[in-house]
Amino acid sequence: MTALLEVNGLSVEFDLKDGTVSRVINDLNFSLTAGQTLGIVGESGCGKSMTALAIMGLVPMPPGRVADGVIALAGEDLLGASESRRREVRGNDVSMIFQEPMTSLNPVYTIGDQIGETVRLHQGLSRRDARERAVDMLRAVSIPAPEKRVDEYPHQLSGGMRQRVMIAMALACQPQVLIADEPTTALDVTVQAQIFDLLKELQEQTSSAIILITHDMGAIAEMAQRVVVMYAGRKVEEALVDEMLTNPKHPYTRGLIACVPHLEAKPSEERKVLTEIPGVVPSVAELGRGGCPFAPRCAEAMDRCHDEMPPEIIAAHDHKVACWMHVMAP
Repeated sequence: MTALLEVNGLSVEFDLKDGTVSRVINDLNFSLTAGQTLGIVGESGCGKSMTALAIMGLVPMPPGRVADGVIALAGEDLLGASESRRREVRGNDVSMIFQEPMTSLNPVYTIGDQIGETVRLHQGLSRRDARERAVDMLRAVSIPAPEKRVDEYPHQLSGGMRQRVMIAMALACQPQVLIADEPTTALDVTVQAQIFDLLKELQEQTSSAIILITHDMGAIAEMAQRVVVMYAGRKVEEALVDEMLTNPKHPYTRGLIACVPHLEAKPSEERKVLTEIPGVVPSVAELGRGGCPFAPRCAEAMDRCHDEMPPEIIAAHDHKVACWMHVMAP
């Protein structure tokens, strides 16, 4: 199928206080088709949210900048577009559900004003029609009494309802691509399930493509068809979700999957099946150095892993991995 969104060779750099430059995203590649959900997974600090900001054109400049690469929406290079064109696309063709609804929503404006602003700006609706659209969107995301809630402020809503408002705002213009950055952070498991069901239902209605950014492999298994695993600003593995979960190739991916509790284990056994990945994610100042960034934490690392960055290869049908164990395999 023809790709709706293509990210090729994306690199993002930040100037540090000591005068050095850190490459927080390094040569990232992936694509997305209409109606597909792509998961991007990894620990905090791996570059997931920065990837989303680069797609949205929201990398803070300075100190950051997109150093290289192509981001194409339906064949149009967004990085080469004018800022006015990027503003037309942002919120209309490509929308984002931000991670913290309480800080993303403006506390001094009503819910209706904040949803309505998007459609007034991008679709030229009158204030009255924008209010009606806001009510319709609140109803679409299953917020009770939308005619009342539209005039309320963010602090008057629960965390789950604020997250639904963020989804309503992001979907108000029926975007081609929806980026969901940790959409269920700090929500209880019941509300998480409701949010995921809502996203799937709305996707079926609109055929929007979704990029789901998360650290939770369980969420990936629930929502995505394809998954990209990132570590220290690089893609280390990419595959269909079922293939990734049953046959992970990279040691980091295997570590992430091993960290997920197995529900079939008895309580007395759960301590045995849970594992952890030793060490910590490299700091921003350490990114971009020679060798595989995961090598210091990898129990299977070889001398070459510390000196040279492994290239990405196709280890199996449509299963990509960047690991010297597979590059050197006969």
